[in-house]
Amino acid sequence: MAQSWCALSALHGRIETHIERALQAQHDLSVREFSVLNVLSEQHDGPGGHLRMHQVAESVVLSQSATTRLVTRLEERGLLSRFLCPDDRRGIYTNVTPDGLALLVEARPTHDGALREALQDAARRPELAPLVTAVETLAPPE
Repeated sequence: MAQSWCALSALHGRIETHIERALQAQHDLSVREFSVLNVLSEQHDGPGGHLRMHQVAESVVLSQSATTRLVTRLEERGLLSRFLCPDDRRGIYTNVTPDGLALLVEARPTHDGALREALQDAARRPELAPLVTAVETLAPPE
């Protein structure tokens, strides 16, 4: 079991590192920043297209404080905005801006291409190949 966990961790690390390099080089985005923009963009189709900060943190698997710092950086770049919840003044919503959506659309092919490359590379390693197969069977058909 421990060996399987180590292989899964290695696969995740390889993929994330490869995507990170591609996103940073071409779009000045980290994997986490891309993930936040992506999560928020999926909430954007209709009224209430935003999330509370704790929902963002849960979606991208970060602590509240790390999420706040990340959102602040993206807000300073004009990619996100925050506003008070009208029903509960203690709540803060985060919303992706039009510039954030535009950058996400621009960066998505880079992300997806880097993911494919990382999976193809990992598939050539005998200890990772079964995990790559499992990941690929989870993906919806394109």
